Parts: sequence; C-alpha cells; structure tokens
Amino acid sequence: MTTTTNDGQPFLRVEGLSVVFDDAAVPAVDHVTWALRPGRVTALVGESGSGKTVSAMAALGLLPDTARVEGSIRLGGDPATELVGAAPDTFRDVRGAVLTLVSQEPMSAWNPVLSIGDQVAEAVRAHRRGPSRPSRRAAHERVLELLAEAGLRDPERIAASYPHQLSGGQLQRALIAMGLSQDPVAIIADEPTTALDVTVQAGILDLLRRLRDERGTVVLLITHDMGVVADLADDVVVLRSGRVVEAGPVRELFAGPRAEYTRTLLAAVPRLGARVSSAEPGPSTDVDSADGAVLLDDVTVTYGGRHPVVAADRVTLGIARGEVLGLVGESGSGKSTLGQVVAGLLRPTSGRVVVDGVDLARAGRGQRAERRRATGVVFQDPASTLNPRWTVGQSVDEPLRLHSGLDRPARDARVRDLLELVRLGPEYARRYPHELSGGQRQRVAVARAVALGPEVLVADEPTSALDVSVQAHVLDLFRDLQAELGFACLFVSHDLAVVEQVADRVAVMRAGRIVETGTTAQVLGAPADDYTRALVAAAPVADPALQADRRDARV
Repeated sequence: MTTTTNDGQPFLRVEGLSVVFDDAAVPAVDHVTWALRPGRVTALVGESGSGKTVSAMAALGLLPDTARVEGSIRLGGDPATELVGAAPDTFRDVRGAVLTLVSQEPMSAWNPVLSIGDQVAEAVRAHRRGPSRPSRRAAHERVLELLAEAGLRDPERIAASYPHQLSGGQLQRALIAMGLSQDPVAIIADEPTTALDVTVQAGILDLLRRLRDERGTVVLLITHDMGVVADLADDVVVLRSGRVVEAGPVRELFAGPRAEYTRTLLAAVPRLGARVSSAEPGPSTDVDSADGAVLLDDVTVTYGGRHPVVAADRVTLGIARGEVLGLVGESGSGKSTLGQVVAGLLRPTSGRVVVDGVDLARAGRGQRAERRRATGVVFQDPASTLNPRWTVGQSVDEPLRLHSGLDRPARDARVRDLLELVRLGPEYARRYPHELSGGQRQRVAVARAVALGPEVLVADEPTSALDVSVQAHVLDLFRDLQAELGFACLFVSHDLAVVEQVADRVAVMRAGRIVETGTTAQVLGAPADDYTRALVAAAPVADPALQADRRDARV
C-alpha cells in the first residue's frame, strides 16, 4: 500500500462523509469535508457528540455494524486508497502501520491482567511474521526504547507494572509508545490530555509536537480543550451536530472566528485569574477541628509488589463542612489515591482517616458501609465505572434503589430529574454507556454521584471529559448543589482555572507529599512554592500566539 503524497497533497482526504446509525433520527456525521496534511497537526473540535470521534473511527474502519458510512475517505498516494467500503484486509494493513489510534480513556484501553510491557511487546510483534518477527528479548528492548521515547522515566518499572499501578498520565504516554511501535505515518489522538495535570499535559503536547517536527508525523487531534488546540494545532475544523461550521489555520480562526458557535466555544474557556477573590475567611480546617468533615492525619499509602511505591507520604489535611478543597499536582503525585482514601475505598498503610467523626481505619464494617453511603464519588474515567450491561437509567437508579427507600415510580422521576440537571434528556435513560460520548458518560457519573445528596463528595476530575460549554453548566450545578446540601468536597483536577472557580482552599501535591496549602487566591494568585509556580505557568490558554511565546520562554 502506498501512503506517500505529492507535494502539497493531503495525506488523508475526507469528502462528503456521512455516518448514520440504525437507531438514530439524525446523522452522527453529516457531509463533512476535511484533510490531514503531511507534517501538520489538524484539530477536530466541538462539543461532546458533535461527530469528532465518529469521523476518525470511520477512517480506521472501527465503527459498529449499525453504522452506515457514505462519502469518501482517501488515503494519500498514487493511486489513493479508498477506505469507505474497503475490505477488512485493507484496514488491517492501515491500522498501526499507517494510522494509529491513541484513545480517549487510557485506563479502559489496557488489559488489566497483563503488564504494560507485555501489551506493548504484543503490538511490536503483532504485524511481523517469519524472520522479521523480533524475538521476545528484542521486543522487550524495543518496548523500553518506546517507553523512553514517550518520555517515561524508569521504563523498566513502567514495563513491569500493571495498568492499575500507574497514573493516568503514565498510561497515556504508554499508549503513545504502543502507537509508535509500527512507526506509523499518522497518529489519531482522541482527547490525549483528558484528565492530565497541566505539566504532564504540556509534556504530552511536546511529545506530539516533537513527533510532528522530527518524524514528520501527521497528527489528527480530537479535543474539546481550546487551550490544547491553541498550543499544538496548525489547522482547526470546528464541528457542531455532525457538521463543519468553520475551518482554517489556527491563528486565523482564533483571532477572528466567523461562526457564532466558534465564538461561543472560545468565550466559554475558563481562564485562570478570572475569579474575584472574596475577603471572607474560609472555614476552620485544622486537623483536630470539631467542624472537620474530613480529617487526614499523617496518612501514608504504600503500594507493594516488586517495585513498592509510596503514593501518599505522611499527608495531613482537613476539609471543613461546607468547604471545597481543590487538590492539584502532577500525574502520579497521589491525588487520586487520597480521593480513594477519603471515599473509604482504600485503607491507608498508616495514619488516621476520620470522615464525619468516624475513623475509617478503626471502624467496623457497618460504620464503614454507612460512611460510604454518605459519600458520593465522581471517578476520573467514566467508561470504567459504568456497568456496560446496564442502561444509563439503571446506573443512576442503583444508589436510589439500594439506599433511598423510594418506590419505582418515584425513583424513575428522580432519575429523569438528575439527567435533566446534567443536560441529558430523559431518552438517555434507555441508552447504554457505549452509545454515549466520553463527555456524556461523565455527566451520567455526576448524576449518579449526587443522587443521594451526599455529605462528602470526592470529585476526581469531574469535568475533564466535558466540553467547555457543558463544563460551565456542570460547574454551575456543582456550586448550586454544594450550596444547597453543604457537603464537604475533595475536588481533584488538573485544570487550575476550574479549581479556581469552585475551591475555597487549594492543596498542592508532589511525589506523595503536600508542598503548599492555602486559600485559592493565595495558592493560585501568589504561590509560595517553586513547584506551584511551575504549575501555574504551565496552565494553557486559548491564544496560539501567547502559547508559542510561552513555549519559547521554556526553551
């Protein structure tokens, strides 16, 4: 198969592409046209459900049998290869060696019972037969090279680890390493920075930029994050409801968007420093305060195995009733571990964990179960937390069925109300998780977490998979619910602008330790620690020219 192109010719040309699913009233993609060009990054942007991922999956031949694809997707070369209606053998030749996919949710993309090294090695050896097939030893050496090329320190440890032992950022880099195993011409990066903190996000974008500049790799970037688009993309295609509303070079489009929808997207991007600080002092948060809803006292969490890791190192924090504590830090710093400890899902190796007056480390089974019922959790990866065999309605109804005492009609009404709160219509109650976009699944997770009106809420990247307009709605909803119910909240997020909007105080975590705490205005407005200053400086902004200046300053 020939994939080279003549000068100035697109590597991949999509023309008049339409995708209709059997049970859908309207097309998921409606006569869209765009192109990928050699050595350039093209971004597909738009709200959740706009057709971004469906368009890319059509190019890879990964849509389900219920999808009807029309139009043309031509892979460059002379002659070009038509992918719409192509035989399975054609797609087997294309995937991996020509087009490779870095998927949106790294935790669900890995096999949980195989090590990272074994899975990357499988990709290294999968497409080679006979004498060209590398030995297991050679494949392992290649795995270490790929992991190092993806910017992962200590590739031996990463290769020996299982997916649950790594952070989201480490898993995302490992996915990119796997994608590079066949030296592809193009990478389709579907939300590659979702749920990553700002410094790790900058590293992922630098990696993709280096692949473009040094290898000439074509990159299709699928994202709802306009800051990421401003930082990495050369060209932008804006989609809405399956149609292209605007397209052009990134600097021209950001400087003078023609479509009202594009202007709305840019206006909805949260900006660090936009919040007006309150002069009112926050609630008491001493560890031994009687007003504490959550008290972590000298908490240490160590993961065992061949390579023991201290995920939390003598952490002491308090969250008062009615307070939102924002927790930020690099991927792998221990943020999600602390969230699991507060939620009662993980017992610390040492230290006290007191939630609403109950020491979870010493409590009996009944007390721990009661605390878990009063604690809502929004996890980072909705695809791995929603039962794939349950409808959305069944998933949201589960806590009500188990703990509320409501009868079936009352629960059905409550489910409809909850879906409406997160901007999903009642028809979504009949759908399954695989029929939803990443952002829609996250909204379902938020609805389920607040179903019982929790006293404590652990929100682990609750808006990371949401496009900016829906993110703004969910943050408004979160603030309203928090004000009404008065729950204490541990709000984990990589997005400092989001944390600034919702948090009363901020704690900064690095390598398992808390390096700085204070009011939101103090920590994000005038950070005292060098690491916190680096986080603030790395926060992306929706301005291509400013992002370029900041990259030059880093160099």
